[in-house]
Amino acid sequence: MTETPLTPVAPVFINRELSLIAFNRRVLELAQDVSLPLLERLKFLCISSSNLDELFEVRIGSLTQQIRVGLNRPDDSGLTPGEQLDQVYTAAHSLVADQYHTLNDEIIPALAEEGIHFLRRTHWNEAQSLWVKQFFRRELLPLLTPLGLDPSHPFPRILNKSLNFVVSLEGTDDYGREAWMAIVQAPRALPRIIRMDEEASGSNSSFVFLSSMIHAHVHELFPGMTVTGCYQFRVTRNSDLAIAVDDDDDLLKTLPASS
Repeated sequence: MTETPLTPVAPVFINRELSLIAFNRRVLELAQDVSLPLLERLKFLCISSSNLDELFEVRIGSLTQQIRVGLNRPDDSGLTPGEQLDQVYTAAHSLVADQYHTLNDEIIPALAEEGIHFLRRTHWNEAQSLWVKQFFRRELLPLLTPLGLDPSHPFPRILNKSLNFVVSLEGTDDYGREAWMAIVQAPRALPRIIRMDEEASGSNSSFVFLSSMIHAHVHELFPGMTVTGCYQFRVTRNSDLAIAVDDDDDLLKTLPASS
């Protein structure tokens, strides 16, 4: 009797990282559900964004570590670490684009209809611009310290998930040194959304993004120089911790004895 060769069975498991992104997309769909209360939709949008941060801090950090040490073994879904990263990046970029669309084109306009306004710097009137300038000089300018970038200084260590700006420059500073680029880090103590004075905004529920204030007045941090560009960015750092143990017995010795 001739044995029939076994046909390889395709993997039946779903990749863990891709499954988490699919879950966050379902959370985002709740933010897009117009039948839900508006602030609930905003909450779901924030949860989706926060979950994505956690995914990159832990899960994606683990994948990059595997690639760095040369591990190429497929997981239960049949994907190698490199293949997982490629698919995760594609899915994550699509998810983030939909998050921004949901915020800018759906939730913020809906909030405006309810009297809650987020004022963009391109739409500030004279009174609002003056209020922002005074607030920046009084509350923000003393806390912001730009860090120059040049071949003699290493790139500064950016805090995890902090608001930062890379600024391109022309000219010389107060010491006669030429500068071409700098980093401005916003302290975490600063709120990301600031309520504008009612007299300036004409409403008691008008808000300005901290990033908009810094963008509008970042040139005040560089007297005598010309700011040719200002670009916001954020770094999500690997927070996946690994414990190296030489011997299992060493690990057992550290565990408390059971009663």
